[in-house]
Amino acid sequence: MAAPADLNTLKQDLSRRMDGALDSLRKEFSGLRTGRASPALLEPIRVEVYGAVQPLVQVANISVSGPSMLSVQVWDRGATKAVEVAIRDSGLGLNPQAEGQTIRVPLPPLTQERRNDLAKQAAKYAEAAKVAVRGVRRDGMDQIKGWEKKSEIGKDEAKDWSDEVQKLTDLTIKKVDELLAEKEKDIKAV
Repeated sequence: MAAPADLNTLKQDLSRRMDGALDSLRKEFSGLRTGRASPALLEPIRVEVYGAVQPLVQVANISVSGPSMLSVQVWDRGATKAVEVAIRDSGLGLNPQAEGQTIRVPLPPLTQERRNDLAKQAAKYAEAAKVAVRGVRRDGMDQIKGWEKKSEIGKDEAKDWSDEVQKLTDLTIKKVDELLAEKEKDIKAV
């Protein structure tokens, strides 16, 4: 990549990529169960139907039908059993109950052990997001070093730009930590 017109161009690119890591983290967190029912809990589940593995949202509609109950309306009656099995085998500790093309998914209260497991999983997701953010920082620093080596920017400018990239990284890592703290609070709330 050629040297950008200014620091803002570089920061915008890196910021966009770091925000992508934050968006991915939010999506991962939405799949972690807290004390209340949320359709996002079932969205990552994949179902084997029609000879292919598909996301649950492509074969059914997921809705909340109570504070601790999800309702899955399967579009094709023939896929109901496969959806029920996929939910049961998802590792979420759920026991779905089919009633025609509708599957009721009661959410049992979380045990303290399960809450701790979910908190550990959230921490793993947050660490993966931090690794992604640091990878973006490394790419930015490498670009700056390359431009400095080719004499496209000066040494002082390269240091200033590197400092700005580090500030952006620190800010994004702080946001990851805030998201994790919020999710852990949700998970551990009884």
